[in-house]
Amino acid sequence: MDVLVVGTGEYVTGYVHGAASGSDKGLGVIALILFDLRRRGKVNRILLCGQHGDRFPEIRTHFKTQIASRYSGLDVTIETFPPDDAYLSTAYLTAIQSLGQNSVVIVVTPDDTHYDIATAAIKAGMHVLVAKPLVKTLEEHQSLLQAARQYRVLVSVEMHKRFDPMYADACARARSYGDFSFMSSYMSQPKNQLKTFKTWAGRSSDVSYYLNAHHVDWLVWMMQGRGRPVWVSGVSATGVSEAELGIKTEDTITLTVKWENLPSGHLGTSIHTASWIASTSDAHSQQRFFLMNQRGELQVDQAHRGYSTATQDTGYASLNPLFMRYIPLDGKFVGQDCYGYRSIEMFIDAALSIDQGYATFESFDSTLPTVNQTLQTTAILQAGRLSLDNGNQPAKLHYGTIESLVPIRLSLAEGIT
Repeated sequence: MDVLVVGTGEYVTGYVHGAASGSDKGLGVIALILFDLRRRGKVNRILLCGQHGDRFPEIRTHFKTQIASRYSGLDVTIETFPPDDAYLSTAYLTAIQSLGQNSVVIVVTPDDTHYDIATAAIKAGMHVLVAKPLVKTLEEHQSLLQAARQYRVLVSVEMHKRFDPMYADACARARSYGDFSFMSSYMSQPKNQLKTFKTWAGRSSDVSYYLNAHHVDWLVWMMQGRGRPVWVSGVSATGVSEAELGIKTEDTITLTVKWENLPSGHLGTSIHTASWIASTSDAHSQQRFFLMNQRGELQVDQAHRGYSTATQDTGYASLNPLFMRYIPLDGKFVGQDCYGYRSIEMFIDAALSIDQGYATFESFDSTLPTVNQTLQTTAILQAGRLSLDNGNQPAKLHYGTIESLVPIRLSLAEGIT
């Protein structure tokens, strides 16, 4: 497959503000994986698209010095849009036109740009993978769902937590524990990460869309066919982002979600907290949750898996090579079994099987976080934003049929208990 990546930031390249990122993703994720998939014969052309062409010479140098020099056998050649001497906000349209039919487009841009880019790619007949969240509103999500069906292409969300072996095992186990009762999740990143996101944080999206999306989606996945969210309330904490970084946005957002188990009608509650003002600690991202169903409970601490290190240069750290394994072995990249890698590879494999006539886009609703299977995730995140913007008043979810043009809609819930 030819693959176009729209977006040139940390998650794609590892390069931010003129240098390799100081986070745990200094080598990036998406580009590195694609370089290795090309080595393995699954990817052909790799195209990288942004808005500022003058960044590309530095990114190419970054790829050579940080990736090609570190791993043997990786070709870091890329085609870039727009030209190095140009600025063009719609360069992705030209890049899409340069692709062959049924190529892959991966969208890793600010959340409020996902819809336009994904729509253009779908209408061009491309398979599309979008970094979470897919979009910010149910209206946009449902529009993409209809477009994917019309053009018969695969559209999915890069929800890599679904490929984490512990999270996947927890999902399977929890489904055998009876009706859902309670979940509490927490995810944070240090406030210096906000400097990386200063161009979009609080403008195009918030910390709930950015971080709560992971655990909200996990619960939606676990409850698939078993229950549904019925209302959402959001509360927040403020002060640090604006006072210390000049970014007018929430520091921390907590969503409370009321769930209905099906077919029993029993109620459950989930609480999801996300923050991007955490202090620097042993892990770049603290991630954990506790789940209690009516016949069992479980908890996962993603940041602490019993594997740690301490060095004179970097101090103490908890390690998670299950997401991405950057340390080479005999000079080779060996992260193919990591869940960050698998989330990209499985989408490429699915697109290849569709392109070769072995499957259809509907074939992957049970194995990938497709546009069809993540509608409730968008509904919860948007309902949380709606609640925050209306004095913490709960937002209610109303359901039609999945085949209808509007399978879920939101309203403010007056007098709800």
